[in-house]
Amino acid sequence: MLEHDIDPAYHAREASKSLALVDVIKDNISMPIDDVLVVGCGSGREAGLLARGLQSKTVGIDIRGELSFDHIGSAPAKLIEMDARELQFPDGTFDFVFSFHALEHIPHPEKAIAEMARVLRSGGAYLVGTPNRHRLIGYMGAIGSIKDKIRWNFTDFKKRLKGEWRNEAGAHAGFTQRELFDLCSAAFGSNPISVSDQYYSKLYGRLATGLSLTQMDSILLPCVYVMGKKACASPPSPNC
Repeated sequence: MLEHDIDPAYHAREASKSLALVDVIKDNISMPIDDVLVVGCGSGREAGLLARGLQSKTVGIDIRGELSFDHIGSAPAKLIEMDARELQFPDGTFDFVFSFHALEHIPHPEKAIAEMARVLRSGGAYLVGTPNRHRLIGYMGAIGSIKDKIRWNFTDFKKRLKGEWRNEAGAHAGFTQRELFDLCSAAFGSNPISVSDQYYSKLYGRLATGLSLTQMDSILLPCVYVMGKKACASPPSPNC
């Protein structure tokens, strides 16, 4: 039995996050988005929501771990087993590249970002999101019991105290916004913008908007999201 049949609540909760990101994409990108790559697609359901929400041809890739591909729930997206650090696509294949909570699990994430930039067309756009390494607490919107979330946060705090609060040390740390900015600007050749506040405002409404006004969102937001465009080649493409 597939996951979306076992736990419909899980499917609905995750869908709300993906649909909020679809709205962020539509608000920030005016050019046509015909071909989309989702890096670290997990079960593939999010790739399916992007395909339907953006009305685009969408490919999701993952190395396959605990989750198996849900080909029914991900339709019409195509799912392929592939290493994000060695993408098997020609240069400039996609208009848009999307990666949501994947980079923190990938050894040498700069290789994955470089590959994402390679397969993105000149002038194409990207959206990357990871856990916020400066967050005070996390997992509040994750699937799990209160007991699970307390245990996960306690594990994180222990890693901080031990000096092991790093992805390469096995922690679910993520990146700070500055670190994510630096990774993306180095690979894509242009400066990204933060869309974290936009995302959380669409997901939680006035509560998230009020949080951003406190100027403490850098430590209170559990995740960070950045968008940008790949620097234009010479001569420029039609998207530039």
